[in-house]
Amino acid sequence: MPSKTSGRLEGQVAIVTGASRGIGREIALLLAREGARLVLTSRNLGPLQAVAGEIGEAGGAPPICLALDVKNAEKVQEFADKTLDNCKRVDILVNNAGVTRDGLFVRMTEADWDEVLDTNLKGAFLCMRAVSKIMMRQRAGRIINIASVIGLTGNAGQANYAASKAGLIALTKSVARELGSRNVLVNAIAPGFIETEMTQSLGSDARNNILRTIPVGFFGKPADVAQAVLFLASEESNFITGQVITVDGGMVMI
Repeated sequence: MPSKTSGRLEGQVAIVTGASRGIGREIALLLAREGARLVLTSRNLGPLQAVAGEIGEAGGAPPICLALDVKNAEKVQEFADKTLDNCKRVDILVNNAGVTRDGLFVRMTEADWDEVLDTNLKGAFLCMRAVSKIMMRQRAGRIINIASVIGLTGNAGQANYAASKAGLIALTKSVARELGSRNVLVNAIAPGFIETEMTQSLGSDARNNILRTIPVGFFGKPADVAQAVLFLASEESNFITGQVITVDGGMVMI
């Protein structure tokens, strides 16, 4: 992790859920470089502490790391209260926690449906509800939801995931309308195919088939999504709310 850059988020408190790996990790590292004080969550504390170590080694403020199941309303509220007690404010919430349980629709179990919807959609709702109360009192805040292009297009074998991400996009737009008058801006980012553990495990035929659908001809990197988060978290986006930014190399054009 390079040393701090422009300090655009100096003095701000940022929560990143699902921050232990992949896109969430990259978001955490970038926000730390820009001066934010971080509160990081994931289900497992071990990998999260490794991210905290990277931030500390680069000279960033030591983040607060907490294990959190975003599906649990009581735990989410406790987490928000603890963050407020420790940090006195919350400026940025990045809802990145998410899971997949892929399978053909006709064979999809109710358990797999519930796990994905409860984590990806209900979890974001619970975190937004808890944190928005703080931001409304401050009359300032940014909420950034990590959705997916699958929420815009659908995808065979991912009915539960697509429904959760489409719901997250609709939730983003609805809450943006409610909180705009309090200067709380709510936006979503819809990544396309990003180089993560999932895409790296694809066979060459599958990768080539996907690449043919991407006009730029290559997969994105977690840093590409993180840069979009930074833009929405910074003052440069003061007049943007209720929007969905696709980071997908032109795969989906709407």
